[in-house]
Amino acid sequence: MSTRAEQAESRRTSLAFEIGLLLLLALIWGSSFTLIKVALPTIPPFTMVAARVTIAAILLILIAALQGYALPRQGSAWAAFFVQGLLQSALPFTLISWGEMHIASGLAGVLNATPPIFVLAIAMITERGRRAISSQKIIGVGLGLAGVVVTMGLDTLSGIGTAPLAQAAVLGASLCYALAPIWGQRFRDLPAIVTAAGAMTCAATVMLPTAAALERPWTLAAPPTQAIAAVIALAVVCTAFAMAIYFRLIHTLGPLGTTSGSYLRAGFAVALGTALLGERFTWPIVAGMALILAGVVAVTVSLPARTWKQPD
Repeated sequence: MSTRAEQAESRRTSLAFEIGLLLLLALIWGSSFTLIKVALPTIPPFTMVAARVTIAAILLILIAALQGYALPRQGSAWAAFFVQGLLQSALPFTLISWGEMHIASGLAGVLNATPPIFVLAIAMITERGRRAISSQKIIGVGLGLAGVVVTMGLDTLSGIGTAPLAQAAVLGASLCYALAPIWGQRFRDLPAIVTAAGAMTCAATVMLPTAAALERPWTLAAPPTQAIAAVIALAVVCTAFAMAIYFRLIHTLGPLGTTSGSYLRAGFAVALGTALLGERFTWPIVAGMALILAGVVAVTVSLPARTWKQPD
């Protein structure tokens, strides 16, 4: 029988692992902004999202089958998957892709770092949520958002007020990302890979006919290899692989902890640009990343014991 000290150590190790997964997820999704920019000039947004979620759905279904899991047959489960697919994939992917056609990626990154604020606001509205939200978490949300702004530069905010519909679209995507983990808590009895496969299948059933009706992709000129590779990377890495991690984190870190990765995502987007694209390195980037990490730690490490669940 393990001692209380051993249990506490095991708990700390598990939490460290989950935060490591959160960092990995943020890194993966941080790269998606660049990949979207690569694909957009030759692949319109609805078509790009349809290809992204369809490839991801097929891959996730195959992985689930190889692991011995079958998708649920109950209509109620698929209705819940449909909502999850809309909130986590179909709507936000489309809104961000369309928004990035009209506003700078830096401004899109700041606007898309707001899901934790929406989660916090939603939690504060509900009585149960108010009991679960501590002052440390509120401070953490503020530190994270401040870190995003400092990392990406105050001049990034200069575009606020221009292209209001595009900015509203990206904020709408952030609201979807805030609602998705709250809704996703209902799948805690399902393996993460099954939830991801079901939700992505529903997203594909929405986006395929939408792209066909609005953009008629079969009439478009063949995109270059670089754009095709970007969509495949978006589908395989940024969607299929990322979603399997995401649904695990909903169970372990909860909605607010999971969405705190939005701050890290914005920071990684800037860091990748500095490391891979030769963009200018500045000390505000270091300061901003420090604020982001402090905010994420404040949001996640302060989770009370009753909200933490170590996966079997």
